[in-house]
Amino acid sequence: MVDAYRPSANEEFMNPMQLAYFRQKLLNWKDELLRESAGTMAQLKSGPIREADVTDRASSETDWSIELRTRDRQRKLIAKIESALRRIETGEYGFCEVSGEPISLARLEARPIATMTVEAQERHERNERVSRDD
Repeated sequence: MVDAYRPSANEEFMNPMQLAYFRQKLLNWKDELLRESAGTMAQLKSGPIREADVTDRASSETDWSIELRTRDRQRKLIAKIESALRRIETGEYGFCEVSGEPISLARLEARPIATMTVEAQERHERNERVSRDD
């Protein structure tokens, strides 16, 4: 695949080139997340926090807490990436799971794990807010 390729609205939606493009985009994203995670694991294995000063230790523990929350979010993101890769294999990628309509290329470019059109996502979020307020 040519690195300069960008999906265009002037071509058939989810043609083999577009699918290959998004597959590679997803794989690159997943690899990046796994590399970051491996770095965090290596730091964790290097031993406990050793700051003598209580304030420095508290600051380090807060930093680690934030780092671990970030890694947990990334773990969930990797699962969504893997789900998107499966949708590419089954031919469902790029189509809204609610309406079946194509998801815009701009949305997929910005959020390649998207499963709904912007409109369906907005409806879903509105309904979620309403049910949460009950």
